[in-house]
Amino acid sequence: MWGAGVTALLVLGGGGTLAWMYHRLDGNIDAADFDDRLGDNRPVSLTPGAKNILVVGSDSRDGMGDEYGGGFTTMQSDTLMIVHVAADRKWATVVSLPRDSWVEIPSCDKGNGNTSAPHHFKINEAYAIGGMSGDVSGAAACAIKTVEHNTGLRIDHYMSMDFNGFKGMVDAVDGVEVCPETAINDKKAHLQLEAGCQTLKGENALGYVRTRYSIGDGSDLGRIGRQQEFMEALAAKAQTKLTDPAALYGFLEAFTSSLTTDKDLAGIRPLYDLASSVKGIPANRLTFLTVPNYPRERDVPTDKANVVWQYPQAETLFTSLAKDREVNKKALEASARRSGAITPSQVRVQVLNGTGTPGKAAEVAEDLRGAGFQVVLTGNAPEDVSRTTITYPDGLATHASVLSGRVPGAATTSGGSAPGVLTLTIGDRFQGVRG
Repeated sequence: MWGAGVTALLVLGGGGTLAWMYHRLDGNIDAADFDDRLGDNRPVSLTPGAKNILVVGSDSRDGMGDEYGGGFTTMQSDTLMIVHVAADRKWATVVSLPRDSWVEIPSCDKGNGNTSAPHHFKINEAYAIGGMSGDVSGAAACAIKTVEHNTGLRIDHYMSMDFNGFKGMVDAVDGVEVCPETAINDKKAHLQLEAGCQTLKGENALGYVRTRYSIGDGSDLGRIGRQQEFMEALAAKAQTKLTDPAALYGFLEAFTSSLTTDKDLAGIRPLYDLASSVKGIPANRLTFLTVPNYPRERDVPTDKANVVWQYPQAETLFTSLAKDREVNKKALEASARRSGAITPSQVRVQVLNGTGTPGKAAEVAEDLRGAGFQVVLTGNAPEDVSRTTITYPDGLATHASVLSGRVPGAATTSGGSAPGVLTLTIGDRFQGVRG
């Protein structure tokens, strides 16, 4: 819809009214300038032709009063997705990151002269930390740093949109049909719906994609699934409105007026170029998925609210995208089901320092405990080594795969001598503990 709409404006933009429309829409788009806030320690782009775009659904209440809650002292993010566009532009993968994902948030500039300390918390806090001063550039920077740190993916572009933009897009196409199997009564989302098919507009459409506790299992994962289904339905409905000038302009006006991008995408022309490059991707090679995860309650019984990314499946997913390899969704989900019984809290590991740097084993052990692993011993390796290795006794190959997913670059071999315990030997090329 976006690509076709912009094409129409570009082709017809020589006329007075359409030229005015083009310049108005172009001027609607805000640019976030955050390059100098990302630091130098960023992932390397292994396939420069591919693009990773971080898409944020901003939980902004601007212009909405207290209808959906007020009193926020920082900016909020409601939805996080990574859109990976392949270098050959023949496929794309959209990965949803649950906002309740328990991850490590790196040090970020708060925008008030102070920086936050690295710590573990749910992923959507990153946007709030960087946006403490109300600056979307700072919010974007901290969100990007956090996503890069936990996925190993280089983020090339950034896009965010708020509540009002979403509502405007839905209203411009006269609503979207949904078919809930049961009635919904969610006071937090301001939503009351009967069961059965119906067309949603405005507040009801927004409430439907935000509702969480009053439908399904009440989790953010169920909400993500409904959001993906709704956006696919919105795209299909928008396709039918391309020949309606009023609907076309209303859709693009709502989209651009609530859109913030990185500097390189801030304009109709660069957005058109991006849309044009992906318009040929067939539907069966556009994959929507959620990063494999499990309830953190399995590692920390008192935490009933958050989820933890499941390894090695999450590492497999992110490594595939980093190397621009198409993801097999069914195989990834099947792998997660097979090894889903093993979590870090069930993995016992001893950490040996093979770097010659005093205290390295204790430092890594602390990171592993933060990720939920049982560290039973720390010490020094018999000799210094360059590569980090994981050895495991017979029968613990799955346990080793869970640990290796958190330790990028580690070589995994059988032959561990301590019964029931993995041995992690830290080498000079150790890349850290992910998440």
